[in-house]
Amino acid sequence: MADEKNETKVDSTLSKGLAILELLATADESKGVTDISRELGYTKSNVFRLLQTLKHLGYVRHREDKSYTATLKTWQIGRHTIENLNLRDLANDEMQHLSRETGETVYLAVQENLSVVYVSKIDSLKPIRSWNPIGGSAPLHCVGTGKAILAANYSTLRDAVKGSLTRYTDKTLTRITDLDADVEQSLKRGYSYDAGEFREGIVSVGAAISLPDRETIAAVGISLPEVNLKDVGQDKLGALVVEAAARVSARLQRF
Repeated sequence: MADEKNETKVDSTLSKGLAILELLATADESKGVTDISRELGYTKSNVFRLLQTLKHLGYVRHREDKSYTATLKTWQIGRHTIENLNLRDLANDEMQHLSRETGETVYLAVQENLSVVYVSKIDSLKPIRSWNPIGGSAPLHCVGTGKAILAANYSTLRDAVKGSLTRYTDKTLTRITDLDADVEQSLKRGYSYDAGEFREGIVSVGAAISLPDRETIAAVGISLPEVNLKDVGQDKLGALVVEAAARVSARLQRF
């Protein structure tokens, strides 16, 4: 009896309303009252009443064909939740691990238009090292973190980036067909590689960090002078950032 008294009481009306909202938000198409009633096992009158409340609050839209669909309000709340997460804290342990394993500069970057902005970093202590300040930026198509985000969102970013393939070094990819091939390789490997495309003699690897719905929101990367690459190898660095990004993405599953 004591265990039963300590159980959390769940408001049935609220839980049913949220179940309807989740169903509509994840559905590929709008749904009618009958569809929702059948899928969730609620009475039609209950579903209709809850839909009117959700509609009044702006979470649901009633279409001309009498079906219902979730509005962008749900998405907006989700975006605010993500923005309030301290991504730097969530990624810090993995960045520290990458730093210990390689001794090279480690970056956390987010997309801003057709660039990445570095929001956190751990500097290398080696005498020859890569350097870029927190708050600094680089084009998506030129650096490991940027290319990782670009590859993950290539279907939506390709047309935009096509006209912005500025050359920075003789290794910069300035033809869209070359970038297409590079993205394909990035997706196969799971990480992106910058062969000195933004700064002469500086190479980098990057892997995308994603939300539970697979939306990419950031990337973690390692940047180093090309002369240091022979000591560790591109594939080992790539494997390290892939593992780090996966662990950060897994932490995001809990939020």
